[in-house]
Amino acid sequence: MAAGLMRQAAGDAIDVYSAGTQPVGSINALSAESLLEVGVDIRDEKPKPIDPALIREVDLVVTLGRDATVEPIDGTVFENWDTDEPSMRGIEGIERMRLIRDDIATRVDQLARELTTGNRT
Repeated sequence: MAAGLMRQAAGDAIDVYSAGTQPVGSINALSAESLLEVGVDIRDEKPKPIDPALIREVDLVVTLGRDATVEPIDGTVFENWDTDEPSMRGIEGIERMRLIRDDIATRVDQLARELTTGNRT
């Protein structure tokens, strides 16, 4: 979800890669639906595991959710976004995915601004 939103926010200004710490067999249909509502189409994407060689080449790795962890590698910055979990408030289905999408989109927009202007705090 974050990768698609970052590609939309930053365009070609930032190289964006997506992988999962625990990838499953297919993209979450409700996640794809919520992204399509804002013009991001991930329906043809396939979940993939993290490539340790790629982590050594990138400047920043962002993980989503408190359970997502990646073994740190010297020279790469790691950041975890403990995203909103609406199901903890009884919110499910597409409404849940929209709230998660919007939380991530806010963070992505801020990060894209920081990275494209060189004003990373």
